[in-house]
Amino acid sequence: MKKLFLSFLVVALAFSVNAQVETPQPSPFSKIEQKVGLTDITIEYSRPSVKGRKIFGALEPYGGNVWRTGANKNTTITFSDDVTIAGQTVKAGSYAIYTKLNSAKQWDVMFYADTNNWGTPQNWDDSKVVATAKVDVMEVPFVVETFTLDINNITNGSATLDMIWEKSYAAVPFTVPTESKVQASIDKTMNGPGVGDYYNAAVYYVSEGKDPAQAKKWIDKALSMVETPRFWHLRQKSLIYAAAGDKAGAIKAAKASLADAEKSGNAGYVKMNKDSLKEWGAL
Repeated sequence: MKKLFLSFLVVALAFSVNAQVETPQPSPFSKIEQKVGLTDITIEYSRPSVKGRKIFGALEPYGGNVWRTGANKNTTITFSDDVTIAGQTVKAGSYAIYTKLNSAKQWDVMFYADTNNWGTPQNWDDSKVVATAKVDVMEVPFVVETFTLDINNITNGSATLDMIWEKSYAAVPFTVPTESKVQASIDKTMNGPGVGDYYNAAVYYVSEGKDPAQAKKWIDKALSMVETPRFWHLRQKSLIYAAAGDKAGAIKAAKASLADAEKSGNAGYVKMNKDSLKEWGAL
């Protein structure tokens, strides 16, 4: 009887350890990914629902109460580039969003540098507020049951961070550096390939057994754009010349690479160049 009881106890304990009841979260997690111009924006937040309650002015009182702008862990927004919010530059990175509920008509939406909080920070630090946007709050003629954040009014260079819940709607305008990024891309393209483009293309062609004559032209172009080619540049030049059948040019480049590698104390390149020079009958 004792053994039977112990066996039953073991089974019951095992079942209680392994059994997990999964239920829906009261404020489900949501993730939004949106590109504005050339800037990637990601929002992660939890979405509470009204559930028959009075939210703003009651559950979340007015008069300067700081709300986490969602539920559970603080809401975060991530920008891939520097953006401008209310005339303030916000560096690329992740920020928590907090909202100071001044009144039914006006809120302060704050972007906070510390994202490692559950709800509002226990010790608020004003120095971590990188931008504050004062926004007007509009009353909508219907109830929005579940708190919603979104990116809307998208143009090539701007958008709004929209928040709507219960019967309140607010939007934070921001701009992204699309114009400067596009202009930089245009300038680079119109000026032609850079040294890295020619160099990488040449190395790729030889490593993949493609047209060595074309690779030779590209490496020459790349190194003509470098004031003082270094031993790693010259090493690749020697290999490309050798693949193109220009043995004399390969030896000349290898000797130059060897001299610079010896001067720089790079034993690995010294050995590689000496091995190649021996192979080509130059040592």
